[in-house]
Amino acid sequence: MQSKNLTCTEEVRVRFNETDPLGIVWHGHYIVYFEDGREAFGRQHGLTYLDIQKAGFVTPIVKSTCEHFLPLKYGETFNIVTTFINSVSAKLIYKYEIFNQQNLLVCSGETIQVFLDSENNLCLYNPEFFQAWKDKMGL
Repeated sequence: MQSKNLTCTEEVRVRFNETDPLGIVWHGHYIVYFEDGREAFGRQHGLTYLDIQKAGFVTPIVKSTCEHFLPLKYGETFNIVTTFINSVSAKLIYKYEIFNQQNLLVCSGETIQVFLDSENNLCLYNPEFFQAWKDKMGL
């Protein structure tokens, strides 16, 4: 049975301080763009970092990947498509695709986050609030 995946698209503009002397976005900023995508996803789908903290958990990133295909330049706008990948594990898995103004794929990547409780213990099972969110979202 294939479960549905939730997505969110956020438009962002490249700021001057994100570019290198060649006028292109420095590669390290793409991870920040992924965070912009996660934050937009959380606002749209009701799973923000504040919601997670309020439930007594934190979600550190334990893995991130990023592949670059085309450059972005100062002043350009682009779309970050963030997709939540459902898993039975107690993890937040997000895939990202960044598209330029011509809708060409600039970059893709993934992050994996785990749940730690208030005593920094790794959660092996979905926290109750997270399972309730997944149930509400039909995951």
